[in-house]
Amino acid sequence: MDSNTPIISFRNADIAGGDATVIYNLDMDIYPGDFVYIVGKVGTGKTSIIRTIIAESKLKKGSGHVCGYDLTTMREKDIPFLRRKLGVVFQDFQLLMDRSVEDNLLFVLKATGWKSEELMSKRISEVLNAVGMERKAHKMPYQLSGGEQQRIAIARALLNEPEVIIADEPTGNLDNETADGIMKLLTGINRDKGTAIVMVTHNRQIFEKYQGRVMVCRDETCTEQKDDDIIDLELTI
Repeated sequence: MDSNTPIISFRNADIAGGDATVIYNLDMDIYPGDFVYIVGKVGTGKTSIIRTIIAESKLKKGSGHVCGYDLTTMREKDIPFLRRKLGVVFQDFQLLMDRSVEDNLLFVLKATGWKSEELMSKRISEVLNAVGMERKAHKMPYQLSGGEQQRIAIARALLNEPEVIIADEPTGNLDNETADGIMKLLTGINRDKGTAIVMVTHNRQIFEKYQGRVMVCRDETCTEQKDDDIIDLELTI
């Protein structure tokens, strides 16, 4: 994709949280290779933006484009194709606890149209190696630590070589040392593969240590933080 063309773009967009509008007039452009934080207090609409990006919530007003799809006109049957271009990482991992790591990843590949057993096995090995979990393929998720489970979740997000990884509080359930390891992994993927990262967090320590663009949600708006601004949010230190 052309580096001058946004992967994600919103113009004058109203973002819904349930039945209510939580953010008005959102303007946002995210380009290939960007690392963008969406930050703010609880309830300011951070996760609602993510839900809109992945077409889980409808855009209330304005325009929105994600990976070539127009969010205002896309059909229900196109949503799975949009989501194949996105890798999504959640705070609570959302692994299937009744099957092995390998089978978790195999489930996603089959669900997204892969057919060849050989190619699926190869791709699973590649993504597990990328996150340092190549020896854990036959483990069950409950046999892994929280940090290891999140690494598997990131491997799952990488399976279809997404244009962007959407990470919703990916370090929220982890201790500081483990969270640091996950951030090094995400920033490495961003740097080495050029995969754009959009990460929701309320942890100031993270976005101050690992540099990226910062979008601040407050007072029913979400705007980009400039270098000389001071973020006056009551965030986790």
